[in-house]
Amino acid sequence: MSCHQFLPHAQSRSVPFPPFLAPLLEELCSQKKPYQLLFGDGSNYLHQPDRRRGWYIGAIARSQSSDPYSPRVTIHDLRHTAASLAISAGANVKAVQRMLGHSSAAMTPDTYADLFDDDLDAVAVALDLARSKATLEST
Repeated sequence: MSCHQFLPHAQSRSVPFPPFLAPLLEELCSQKKPYQLLFGDGSNYLHQPDRRRGWYIGAIARSQSSDPYSPRVTIHDLRHTAASLAISAGANVKAVQRMLGHSSAAMTPDTYADLFDDDLDAVAVALDLARSKATLEST
């Protein structure tokens, strides 16, 4: 599955997401008008998180309070993690390029290497399968 994101003064981007997120995103969508932004108040883009306070630092603090070994990751770390998971799940380098918004597919393997498959939606399906497998293994 994928959601089309329209960026002001930039190109639009398809953002894949695994099917297990669909019900959560559908719930968010049901509370918004079609022209509203999905996250935040619907009118204003979420601000980049501040390194000292804000919603992201609060999420990290909650994570670390429940698990003291939880790493302190940046938003950019999450981007790299998403790319690495997509690649390790067999995603096509061109699909990962589109997911990340790289202007050239050559930049993606230079940064992430060893990644291949064919379709942007395959990235989302592969992530869903990886999550299902991890959930089964942890039980």
